Amino acid sequence: MTSETKPLVVETREGLARALAVAPKPRAVVMTMGGLHAAHGGLMTIARDLVGAEGHVTTTIFVNPLQFAATEDLGKYPRTFDADVAMCAQRSVDLVFAPTPDVMYPNGDAAVTVDPGSLGQLYEGVARPTHFRGVLTVVAKFLQLLQPDFAVFGEKDYQQLTLIRQMVADLDIPTQIVGGPIGREESGLAMSTRNKYLSPVAREVAARIPVAIAAGQAGAAGGTQACIDATLEVLHAPAAVSVEVEYVAVTDPLMRPAPESGEARLILTVIVDGTRLLDNAPVQLGPSAESGARSSTGDDGTE
Repeated sequence: MTSETKPLVVETREGLARALAVAPKPRAVVMTMGGLHAAHGGLMTIARDLVGAEGHVTTTIFVNPLQFAATEDLGKYPRTFDADVAMCAQRSVDLVFAPTPDVMYPNGDAAVTVDPGSLGQLYEGVARPTHFRGVLTVVAKFLQLLQPDFAVFGEKDYQQLTLIRQMVADLDIPTQIVGGPIGREESGLAMSTRNKYLSPVAREVAARIPVAIAAGQAGAAGGTQACIDATLEVLHAPAAVSVEVEYVAVTDPLMRPAPESGEARLILTVIVDGTRLLDNAPVQLGPSAESGARSSTGDDGTE
């Protein structure tokens, strides 16, 4: 597919089956809920690079009701379909699969879902106990429907990416899961569809999150608690709007308990003026941290 060629848009399982019957291999997919931004575009570029000019890239656009609790923002989640398709065209996407809930769940609410296990009950799972069950279930369904060689997900939702990798390994799904770096705004704030909810003042306050991460990376020389304390010191500074730190934690790269020293992951969720913002970055725990840590605003991060 050439750049700026409009992708084929299908909304039904039958249309998807017809499109895939003639689609070349290898194939890659980028799964989204729409409201696309530049970081999503970056994931599409990774997908294209993985399959090459002769391969096939699908982007899914589906606001999955199964991953929203009754109190969450399903109804107001940004829906910008025409702009989303235009971005897919710019990034050489071949196919957009945009099903409705009744297409994805033709029998109503799914009776059988994917249990995220113990990790799904931690961090994001504390505030959103049904979230990862919904995510893994819809991802598994898309992988079954699309049968891609590659699926590209952003590292911004690091716990989600970790759980998807675990699901694919545990259930013997023959798709390679590829993580894409965190896209960031000029301020360093991680790109997110929910950033659209931020007022100018709230956006300015939210820009302290990457500053806090950088402080945590620098503090990691003193170990896990020093890393967390340095992060919290920045986040707890007085602000013009409400700032609620939901959690700041350090884990190993697979989100198991943090090591005494060596490679680890700093993860956090902060609610700024009512908008929930996630971020994370690699850290190097122990004496070599100051020389080994990478900037949180660099290219190691996603979505």
